[in-house]
Amino acid sequence: MKKLRNNFLTYFFILGGVILLVILLAPIINTLLSVDLVDFFQLFLDQQVINSIRLTFGCALVAVLIGFLTAVPMGYLLARHDFSGRDLVQALINLPVIIPHTAAGVALLLVFGRNGIFGKLFAPIGITFTDQPAGIVVGMLFVSVPFLVNASREAFAGVDLEMEQASLVDGANQWQVFRWVTLPQCWRGITSGALMMWARGVSEFGAVVILAYHPRIMPVLVYERFQGFGLSSAVPVTVFLILVSLVVFVCVSVFLFPKKRKS
Repeated sequence: MKKLRNNFLTYFFILGGVILLVILLAPIINTLLSVDLVDFFQLFLDQQVINSIRLTFGCALVAVLIGFLTAVPMGYLLARHDFSGRDLVQALINLPVIIPHTAAGVALLLVFGRNGIFGKLFAPIGITFTDQPAGIVVGMLFVSVPFLVNASREAFAGVDLEMEQASLVDGANQWQVFRWVTLPQCWRGITSGALMMWARGVSEFGAVVILAYHPRIMPVLVYERFQGFGLSSAVPVTVFLILVSLVVFVCVSVFLFPKKRKS
């Protein structure tokens, strides 16, 4: 990277960057400073909040586990194979990022609701999605899986192919090469994608609230407390979600991708 130069263009860009940081950080910092510490720690004595935390984190984790079985293989295919319709597949995978999430919730309800094709398909084995944890998992998975697919694709694309070829020449089969050569080179990228997917699932509101309003996950609880009891009641739960996001960011930035010191 080049050092900052003292010229008009640099100062103009710095000004724009500072304005952006203020817009992004002011609401977050103000919210963190607005919470009453007593009210915040009382959250962990509120059984409704505890249940919501367990439900939110658990459903997001299940969504990530499904992602490992589906999104990681898709990322591998997109990184390693040039097939007809590849660009279209990539675009479709990223579509949930730009679809309004309330619209996504309606679309999911039409498919996973009691009268939807998947709703009818799973009903005979006792799995229902409307106002059930399974519906929460589906909503979280739909909006967050692009993070894991894209992170996996980039990680697989960065693997040293010569090491894989050398392993094949030495007698390893495809699975052994994937397990012992490919994955060790890209686990950081896949793990960061999984963490981002988990955090995005935890923060989802629109898609989940339409398909599975009950039982309440944390973002729904924030909305309900704001609507029912006002801003002061919603702030402690909001601060908790912000802190969770901060922890995920630190894990990705500091532990998974530590900055290398120059020798």
